[in-house]
Amino acid sequence: MPHIDKEKQKLVARIKRIRGQVDSIERSLTTSDDCADILMLLANVRGGINSLMAEVLEDHIRLHLLPTEKSVAQPQELAEDLIDLVRAYLK
Repeated sequence: MPHIDKEKQKLVARIKRIRGQVDSIERSLTTSDDCADILMLLANVRGGINSLMAEVLEDHIRLHLLPTEKSVAQPQELAEDLIDLVRAYLK
């Protein structure tokens, strides 16, 4: 997670928007809205989740996987860690 409060607040605001979008989908389903409209709402939520995941993943890579002065990890080891991470979260 980002270690700066301002960044955390941005991520929390994003998840609140996504929650609002999910609530909108629920309302649309219960009021029998048009399928095309519901599909658009679903695509918007998926886009929001993917964007949020990309942001958190980027923070994780920058904060925990990039080599530091103290790190003894080899580039190949770092690459494998990154590949494993991406595969795990893009299933």
